[in-house]
Amino acid sequence: MAATEGRAGKRPKSVWLTERPPLKRKADQPAGLDLDKIVAATVRLLDAEGLAKFSMRRLAAELGVTAMSVYWYVDTKDDLLELAIDAVAGEMPLPDESDAAADWRDQLRLLATGYRDMLLRHPWAARLLGEFINVGPQATAFANASLRIMHRSGLSPVETSGALASVFQFVYGFSTIRGLHEARCRAAGLSLDDYFEQVVAAISERPEFAEMMELSLRTTSVQEGGSALEMLDRDFTFALDLQVAGIEAMRERGAGPAGP
Repeated sequence: MAATEGRAGKRPKSVWLTERPPLKRKADQPAGLDLDKIVAATVRLLDAEGLAKFSMRRLAAELGVTAMSVYWYVDTKDDLLELAIDAVAGEMPLPDESDAAADWRDQLRLLATGYRDMLLRHPWAARLLGEFINVGPQATAFANASLRIMHRSGLSPVETSGALASVFQFVYGFSTIRGLHEARCRAAGLSLDDYFEQVVAAISERPEFAEMMELSLRTTSVQEGGSALEMLDRDFTFALDLQVAGIEAMRERGAGPAGP
């Protein structure tokens, strides 16, 4: 969550909590330019070049306009980044909650997997999720769906918050580390398979790593075969199942039965 102004009583800064007067297009504003196009171009640039290289000047060049034309629609670069993070939050599928008999476990898995996929498609999003309060409409819809589904698990309201943190912070950590590995491989011109093979080759003959190698080959999903991506997907699926099983176990400690 983003920092507030620093003193109790001050409101956190957010483009979603700031009222902006309606736009009145000036004659010298580029025709066809609007906020949706600016946000879409922002996401494309962030995907292609990363957060460190992003600037309002670079965005304006991508759009074929001046930087001042962009500032006609947003006050700051941070405002634009907030809009971008909410735009990609809208890519995460929400479960159909109209079916009262739907299994909350499957719906939670859908949310968690969608969150992972979004973070892998947009590696820059991980950092921004820690810098902004993320109260845009898409992020809020995802959060509300997560709360409703977790409520159906049978946990108490007090336990629900911790359960959601357990699931989604696991997904965040897993996806962020995988995304960093993939970025490093792309920069080196390697596939993930090449990267893992090089790591194994580098440490397999070193005696200080012998125990780790033996235990890894015996206990990890490497023995299942397949590509590195398949291994990572298996690990994610199993780890997510452990999260769900943990929620069920904690629910059984309480008094209330779970819904279907």
